[in-house]
Amino acid sequence: MPNKYPLWKNLTIILIICFGLVYAMPNIYPPDPAIQLSGQSGGMLIDNAVLKKARDSLNEVGINHFGGYSDGRSALLRVTDSSDQLRAKDIIQATMGDDFIVALNLAPTTPKWLAGLGGKPMKLGLDLSGGVHFLLEVDLNAALETRLESDLEDLKGALREARIRYGSLILEKTQIIGQFRRDTQVEEAIKIVRTKFNKLQPQNMPGQNELTLILELSESEKNAIEDNAIKQNLTSLRNRVNELGVSEPIVSRQGRNRIVVELPGIQDTAEAKRIIGKTANLEFRMESLSRGGELFKFRKPGSQGVDARLEKRPIITGENVTDARASFDENGRPQVNITLDGSGGWAMGHATRDNIGNRLGVLFIEFKTRLKKVIDEEGVLELVPEPYVEKNIISLATVQAQLGKQFRITGLDSQNESSELALLLRAGALAAPMYIVEERTIGPSLGAENIALGIKSVIVGLLAVLIFMLLIYRVFGIFANFALASNLLLLMGIMSLLGATLTLPGIAGIVLTVGMAVDANVLIFSRIREELAGGLSPQGAITAGYDRAFVSILDANITTLIVALILYAIGSGPVQGFAVTLSIGIITSMFTSIVLTRGMVNLVYGNRKVERLWI
Repeated sequence: MPNKYPLWKNLTIILIICFGLVYAMPNIYPPDPAIQLSGQSGGMLIDNAVLKKARDSLNEVGINHFGGYSDGRSALLRVTDSSDQLRAKDIIQATMGDDFIVALNLAPTTPKWLAGLGGKPMKLGLDLSGGVHFLLEVDLNAALETRLESDLEDLKGALREARIRYGSLILEKTQIIGQFRRDTQVEEAIKIVRTKFNKLQPQNMPGQNELTLILELSESEKNAIEDNAIKQNLTSLRNRVNELGVSEPIVSRQGRNRIVVELPGIQDTAEAKRIIGKTANLEFRMESLSRGGELFKFRKPGSQGVDARLEKRPIITGENVTDARASFDENGRPQVNITLDGSGGWAMGHATRDNIGNRLGVLFIEFKTRLKKVIDEEGVLELVPEPYVEKNIISLATVQAQLGKQFRITGLDSQNESSELALLLRAGALAAPMYIVEERTIGPSLGAENIALGIKSVIVGLLAVLIFMLLIYRVFGIFANFALASNLLLLMGIMSLLGATLTLPGIAGIVLTVGMAVDANVLIFSRIREELAGGLSPQGAITAGYDRAFVSILDANITTLIVALILYAIGSGPVQGFAVTLSIGIITSMFTSIVLTRGMVNLVYGNRKVERLWI
């Protein structure tokens, strides 16, 4: 029978269109602005009592809210008006204190039955609906101090070895200051510095005592350390963002000591803030057997004690960690299995070989930011971020044997905490502490008005195409227009299912796809007209039109797909967004412009005698 699809093919077309409809539907349900609460540690319990406290704080200032719920790990509270979202966040943060992370979020409104099928709306890029913006400041002085602390200990050892006596040798900010008793001792110390520590330069300060030696790093060395600190922190942040699975993130340097992180279309901003904002590191130190060490409290006080004294100089830090994986010990308690690099394994083995029977402490260092209430000059209360450092001992265990490149950390609160710690260590250590100085959601980069005008122009263009197809190809124009709508439906459904991020370049890719889909139908319908003019019957012209135009359409789409794949491979950010929508659109347009329109033509004209085609 001419021009008739078998039943299975018709059913397949219907199922594919229904698939596109179902997974495109979540995009008609816009999310609600919300506030999310979670703990600074992944092991903190966020229950209904915490949620009630947050609700009460909003009730006191008259901010309307609804739909709050808690799952134990986090709590979500929806606000009625998006203009109140930022104010509500500040109020809840001030009420809950520094132990909680309060973040802006978007709460989904997709119906449960649709969400149960895996339906979710498309993520919109920063240029369309915004996302999360973090501005972090890197404490470059801390990087210099870390380097100088190491140089200070090495210098003390070198002076002792050369039997050069000194009164004191201390570190003050970014200067090493030594006090000596005789001029000759100062001169001998300077010779040692110039021979073995050529990165340190003696300084002549106004009014400086002749028996005082002041050392600073050279300007070139300072710049190198600062640049390396920024680069290391950028790498660590990019690794953390990759662990979060964010599409098209932006992690870039801004100015001398700041880093910008933009996460488009992210849903769980609290998780992002905890992973990106928590600048944690580890130090492994032996317990101090004298009073000269530093006193630290345990992160979780228990049978090991309330506090302990550790040596000032660490054996290794998180920089030596090459891999970290969360698991459970033989008693079912959470732990983190750590693998060190070569130098870290050697240092750990060397230190523990001589300290069997002594205790090894694992120091967890967090660089946090808390909100401080300040009254400005006009008497208005402001919340100003204030950075601070928190150092706690995770575990203090007796060294039973010499350790190597692989060992484990125990004493963690929960599986969530062990997974979080492993992620931070796996992502790479920070060369210098960072503090969040700004956190906000950002709107369209081109402005809401420009975006509205852009969408309006797209709609006008589509309507013009639809009208053109109807006027030129009549009944066949209806088939083409239905295929065009189905193409957009499938494209949106696939992008939503894949979790792709839609940006303005992505919209350009969609518009280009629409034009290409219409081009395919123009080729087919023009070919049918030519076959009719050549004397073929209507049924024969339909068959010949689709069959003979297929090769040209396939060639054009394959070459365009190759270009799109190359753009995705070598491009980044907006270029990849354009390539993704274009690639998906090419595949869907091949289906709708050829298979779907052929099915509709067969349904109307197939298996019957046709005298005339309205084309």
